[in-house]
Amino acid sequence: MDLAPSPLARPFPELPAIAGVTLRTVRAGYKDWDRADLTLAELSEGTAVAGVFTQSACASSEVELGREQVKSGRARALVVNAGNANAFTGYRGREAVEAIMEQVAGGIGCSREEVFVSSTGVIGVPLPKDVAVAGVDTAMTAEPVGWEAAAKAIGTTDTFTKGAGAAAMVGRQRVELSGIIKGSGMIAPDMATMLGYIFTDAAVEPAFLQQLLGEINARTFSCITVDGDTSTSDTVLVFATGKASNVPLASFDDAGADAFAAALEQVCGELAQLVVRDGEGASKFIEVSVTGAASNDSARRVGMAIANSPLVKTAIAGEDANWGRVVMAVGKAGEPADRDKLSIGFGGHWAARDGQPVDDFDEAPLAAHLKGEDITVEVDLGIGDGRASVWTCDLTHGYIAINADYRS
Repeated sequence: MDLAPSPLARPFPELPAIAGVTLRTVRAGYKDWDRADLTLAELSEGTAVAGVFTQSACASSEVELGREQVKSGRARALVVNAGNANAFTGYRGREAVEAIMEQVAGGIGCSREEVFVSSTGVIGVPLPKDVAVAGVDTAMTAEPVGWEAAAKAIGTTDTFTKGAGAAAMVGRQRVELSGIIKGSGMIAPDMATMLGYIFTDAAVEPAFLQQLLGEINARTFSCITVDGDTSTSDTVLVFATGKASNVPLASFDDAGADAFAAALEQVCGELAQLVVRDGEGASKFIEVSVTGAASNDSARRVGMAIANSPLVKTAIAGEDANWGRVVMAVGKAGEPADRDKLSIGFGGHWAARDGQPVDDFDEAPLAAHLKGEDITVEVDLGIGDGRASVWTCDLTHGYIAINADYRS
């Protein structure tokens, strides 16, 4: 199914090559399409890795293995299969993943535990082991490609390729970060979004890299939603090759650690928001800003209740400033709230303050704001200092059309 680019699409950025990372893509043939669908990233010896994975109770074998592998903190390769999620496939799915790991490990001379595998696409169809093995065999000797080609190869229903980059000074050494991501539907993460990979030439100790990713994930990937559905395959991995030769970062006490953390958060935030901008059928990008909550976590949960509400999302699709639906979503969130302290606005214009409509309310500025592509919803609970921002998109007929025809 060919999809027109999202009206919220952003052009793919110029991303720097990362020393110690070699990318290759090939057409394995997981689906009947004329495009690359297998990506191999070879990583230099000593590369550190950190990861966050879906909390789905029906996670794929790739996720189950990845959760264990990441504990070692080291990686030498990544393989991404597009077109088949290989989830809910039992022993046959796991055998296919293990075959890929063994094949890549033998080809580059590392342990199989250092080979990470991700798969994305239709759930419930075993990854064909012969197709995967043949694809990996071709990829091992394929010509290297750039970031955009890799970003395209990992996509499924994505309508545009997604990437982000940043740089930081660690001591006197400049370090680079480049990341790619795929995802547009089945997005309501308990940890991260569909499949995202960030690469840096910085030297970072694995434990600190894992700490950083865990903290940053809570403010970025775990603050987005498209449709309220969590994937079986969600994975975000960060690889640090150490080729920048900086003094390895081990804690926030190290020179440049704050700068590196800020750069990593910038990349994660941009990638997360790009997924929302490619939300299936989306025509509007929505930021829900919640303040005055009992805690930051409570603010996030309130924000997600609003962002996941079909009634809120369809109202915004129809450019209707129906703030009563926002009241409904706050009330159902299960978090501390006081009706008589609640304030709601759109685009910086308050519709209700302290539990009642604003006197002489003029809806015209709100209506004008909702005609744009980038929408903000402001909610002040008025009971504490907790705050959070979450990002979502509107819900249109396009979402139904895409998902009603997904497997055909």
